[in-house]
Amino acid sequence: MQPWSIEPAGRFDEVVFESVALKGNPLGDPHQRLLWIYLPPGYEDEPDRRFPSVYVIQGLTGQLDMWHGRAAFRKNFPELADELFARGDAPPCVVVWVDCWTSLGGSQFLDSPGTGRYHAYLCEEVVPWVDARYRTLPAREHRGIAGKSSGGYGAMVTPMLRPDLWGGLATHAGDALFEMCYLPEFRQSVRTLRDDYEGSYEKFWEDFRSRPAFSKDSDGTLLNDYCMAACYSADDDGKVNLPYDLATGELRQDVWERWLAWDPVRMARTPSGAEALRSMQAISIDCGTRDQFYLDLGAEAFRRALEDAGITDYSFELFDATHSAIEYRYPLGLKYLAERLSP
Repeated sequence: MQPWSIEPAGRFDEVVFESVALKGNPLGDPHQRLLWIYLPPGYEDEPDRRFPSVYVIQGLTGQLDMWHGRAAFRKNFPELADELFARGDAPPCVVVWVDCWTSLGGSQFLDSPGTGRYHAYLCEEVVPWVDARYRTLPAREHRGIAGKSSGGYGAMVTPMLRPDLWGGLATHAGDALFEMCYLPEFRQSVRTLRDDYEGSYEKFWEDFRSRPAFSKDSDGTLLNDYCMAACYSADDDGKVNLPYDLATGELRQDVWERWLAWDPVRMARTPSGAEALRSMQAISIDCGTRDQFYLDLGAEAFRRALEDAGITDYSFELFDATHSAIEYRYPLGLKYLAERLSP
């Protein structure tokens, strides 16, 4: 397999977007963000044609340029997407890669006083900007969102929060059923805080930022717990509330309930969530059966929530894989969305 050294069949535009929503965010993270806009083959040849659009969002700790990473003997997602459209295997659409990274690892694509206004950035700034500058079909019936892991979470909740903007979603191993994917790791974090950091998250962050990231096995769980708390349970003044006692791990039920309110499975069972999902043109869910975070259980729970809402027209697959190295699944979700969102 040759590296992607030749020109793609479509066109990638890279722009620097200056966000008003992210200015002055509580973490001091950049408000200028890169956007990649992919224009499929034929876009330039049909100046009067408009295209559906799919927005791609990344998992926790993901940054935009990481999409260019390639494992040995495997193509990355931008390459796979370009090949999908070049072969004519899916109706052409505009694909937009969006950066919602934070210095805590991510934003869950929500507005939070602990991280910043990333939901507003995506929905109120990026979407209208793309529609104004590219020949998209601007109606929600022709706009979808896709992602993996935390990006898969964002792909589930964003359309429920803004069904006026989104008509389809594809979630790959998205965070869901929080008592399965998050809660079991709390006990690991509490022990590590006790044994290595005197029970202090401040001491963890001081250590984490003084050395290569993830050079300790415990970094992942500690970062994940804190980042999720910053997204799900921060106070208006930005204070981050952990859902457990730092000394014992005993659940702080009031904080944990704030987390559960953001669980896609529970959101899908609210009247507004169910109504939003019933309005979707396309819903695609998949996950590996050996997912390290047991997100296959969350995928099944989300599927059942769809059924409870009376939704039977969706794509669902559990396949033999872990949480890692499943980039080959992304074109399947993209193809499904392109087919369902095309006029």
